[in-house]
Amino acid sequence: MPEAAVRAFGEGEDRLTLRLLTRAQDAHVVGGVAWAALERLRGLVLIHMLREVEGTFALERADAVLDAAGQVRPDLDWLEEPPPGGP
Repeated sequence: MPEAAVRAFGEGEDRLTLRLLTRAQDAHVVGGVAWAALERLRGLVLIHMLREVEGTFALERADAVLDAAGQVRPDLDWLEEPPPGGP
């Protein structure tokens, strides 16, 4: 989890949070678990920003990968206190 994204979210900087999550996601293989965890967080931030359609599509993409891999689905709490070893 990018520490800068956690800080930005805590400070109410949603656009910066989204940008930082996207940059972190770009470092991972599309369709991988780490990519999907970051995609899910991006989707939740988009919904938080009232961009529900984009956010919902991001959740659908991410959840399919995470469910197939048997991984937990990150929620916005991850941006408040990330679990150890998170994306």
